[in-house]
Amino acid sequence: MKRSLLLISGSRTFGTGYLDHCESQIQEVLNKVNEVLFIPYARPELMTHDEYTQYTRDRFEKMGFELKGIHETDSPQEAVLSAESIFAGGGNTFLLLKSLYENKLLEVIRKKVREGIPYIGSSAGSNIAGLTVGTSNDMVIAYPPSIEALGLVPFNINPHYADPDTNSKLQAETRERRIKEFHGFNEQPVVGLREGSMLHIVNNNVYLKGITGARIFKRGETPTEHMPGESLDFLLYETQK
Repeated sequence: MKRSLLLISGSRTFGTGYLDHCESQIQEVLNKVNEVLFIPYARPELMTHDEYTQYTRDRFEKMGFELKGIHETDSPQEAVLSAESIFAGGGNTFLLLKSLYENKLLEVIRKKVREGIPYIGSSAGSNIAGLTVGTSNDMVIAYPPSIEALGLVPFNINPHYADPDTNSKLQAETRERRIKEFHGFNEQPVVGLREGSMLHIVNNNVYLKGITGARIFKRGETPTEHMPGESLDFLLYETQK
């Protein structure tokens, strides 16, 4: 399968600016691309589509790329079909997914990514690359018709994964416990991407990159710890058996 994905936990980490910590990885993924199609539907802090797009356009222009918002086109579907690359920004995962369903974009995005165009996601944009958005941290402020997502990878992602605070007396709401509850009803692995981490997926290879690690959860198994530089190819092979 052709695949070129960069799935980023979040757009900032440890006091850095917008996409600063992942600029080199973005450059690597987009090395043969001139224009990026931006999907602003997640609307962080309910920014307008225009505001979010301009903010992101300014950042990508500094990296040497042109960027247009999908909402600025006459037909969102045609915009995807003619896109050189796609970037889905962060914000609210459910609002993003609802908008993709409303604009009938899930299948056309799948088609283009399977043909090999680069897909970059940050936070919510990474979440929708998985099988479902059932491991989002977001409140359900909007209601998509299904939590089924793009399925660009055969697992789920939990962006902004946070380890339990061992100094806190409040342990009920840990991410690990919530993911364990998810596995009470679902089979697919979950990749907990800490802030500063990202997955770079090229065809059938998965590389963990960034400055922090990731925790991988499988149903009925002890979670495993992984550090930047590791190959996580097993996520594709094991889930495709």
